[in-house]
Amino acid sequence: MTFYDRLVKETEAARAELYHVPQLVDGMQGHISRDTYIAYLTEAYHHVSHTVPFLFTMGSKLPPEKRWLQKSIIEYLEEEVGHEEWILNDIAAAGGDKAQARASTPNLETQQMIAYNYDYMTRKNPVGFLGMVFMLESTSTQIANKGAEAVKTSLDLPKKAFSYLYSHGELDISHMKFFEKTVNQITDADDQAAIIEVAQNTFRLFANLLRAIPHEGQVQHAA
Repeated sequence: MTFYDRLVKETEAARAELYHVPQLVDGMQGHISRDTYIAYLTEAYHHVSHTVPFLFTMGSKLPPEKRWLQKSIIEYLEEEVGHEEWILNDIAAAGGDKAQARASTPNLETQQMIAYNYDYMTRKNPVGFLGMVFMLESTSTQIANKGAEAVKTSLDLPKKAFSYLYSHGELDISHMKFFEKTVNQITDADDQAAIIEVAQNTFRLFANLLRAIPHEGQVQHAA
């Protein structure tokens, strides 16, 4: 079993919990309101705006013997620059106010996921951030295109309101192959444990982020 295969296996429970969040379940079926979609995009803007700073932090905290990872970080950086602006444009195309979204305060659950990753890289192990990368990329490949198509059809919104989801559904397939190749080169047991720990925790934190998004279907699913 490769390390990537082990990572997939050991995050199964946390991933399953995420995929049962009512907001996500309903979103995949197109059963969410425009306000819920805009609220989701707003929280996505806030955490995606940290992707590049996250990667810079990871690269700067690597000890000399692990700096071979910086090449992979740079490649990933080049793909991620500016994605938060795509999200703001999607908000505007969906009828929201992107200036208001940019200036808004993220939900506490969003702040917790952001803070957790900075803290882990600074206080424990910067390599662990690859667990967050795994959570985001693997989730995108599973739900982005399908969810975008369902919501677009249900709400009769233009395709330009879904550039973030559509692009990630396509980009993250190649990203996952690159990620798999990268993590399979990591042989240090402590680094592997850190990646698994962060992945498990960020699946849970992202589930909390989604649960905090206002959605009228919550009561129905909770009953």
